[in-house]
Amino acid sequence: MTSKLISLGEAARRFAWDGMQYASGAALPVGSDAIVFGRELLRQKRKDLHAVFHCNSQQLNLLAAAGAVSKAECGFSALEVFGFANGLRRAVESGRLALEDYSNLAMAQRFLGGALNWPFVPATVNIGSDMQYRSAFAPDDFPARAKIPEVVDPFTGRTIGAFSPLKPDLAAIHVTLADPLGNAILIGTEWSRYELSRAAKKVVLIADAIADTACMRQFPNLVRIPDVIVEAVVHWPFAAWPQGSPGVYDIDEDHMVFMNKALATEEGTQAYLRDFVESYDGVESYLDLIGRDKVKALSESSTSFLLDPYRRWILPPDEVASLAQTEIAA
Repeated sequence: MTSKLISLGEAARRFAWDGMQYASGAALPVGSDAIVFGRELLRQKRKDLHAVFHCNSQQLNLLAAAGAVSKAECGFSALEVFGFANGLRRAVESGRLALEDYSNLAMAQRFLGGALNWPFVPATVNIGSDMQYRSAFAPDDFPARAKIPEVVDPFTGRTIGAFSPLKPDLAAIHVTLADPLGNAILIGTEWSRYELSRAAKKVVLIADAIADTACMRQFPNLVRIPDVIVEAVVHWPFAAWPQGSPGVYDIDEDHMVFMNKALATEEGTQAYLRDFVESYDGVESYLDLIGRDKVKALSESSTSFLLDPYRRWILPPDEVASLAQTEIAA
């Protein structure tokens, strides 16, 4: 079978475009998210994105601060202990971004509806509240008629709501391990990455490590995303930085604070884009940017034992590079 390994830049060039509905798989606002793919979208000057995130993360915070997102839907918009997302706040308050608010359960149900190809998702949450009555996409419409319209349960006659299912044009999903074919294992909380991978029209995996397919055959019950629904695989260590990846590296708390503070102003955002988005030209210079001592310290995680069962199958960087070069040449 053909390797699906391609470079980060090629993945964004091939599968992303201005105005697309873009989703990213995140495990909580401080967990495993394909943040480096969002950086690449900015490097390639993508704009007018319609972002769909189960939870806001530093990726949406950055994309919003940089002006790349015009619409967003998410179920939680802060950064937990790191405070409110300043870049997202600025974009919403300035009117540059319309943020449609749902609960976390609603987002999970909408991804499930997209995965199952439902015409709509029966809603028993968010109804009878401003989450139903207020729509950022139709601010003058009160109560909003199109956000969560009412439907009648044909079995009981009860009036409930209806969510629109989510079927993003592209999902960039962070995974712990992927093989070159596109099979993936996720360590830690999933937060709808399973459903998102089935709902999205195109899926690109951003993997912290590449493993031999023998690993996937050894643990077939743990392969939450199979190759048949994956378009491409990108190998990028520390892809979720400054957020964490359970079993691989911890959250960079100092940079989480620094980044959110920078995104609070336009001047700080431009400086951040210059220093932490446009300044590297590959994985090695990206890791240099983080700092090799910081990479080492974050990798010495108390959760490192979670990766132990899979380590024997993890491919060295030179072998991964040769597989990607073979794919590109082909």
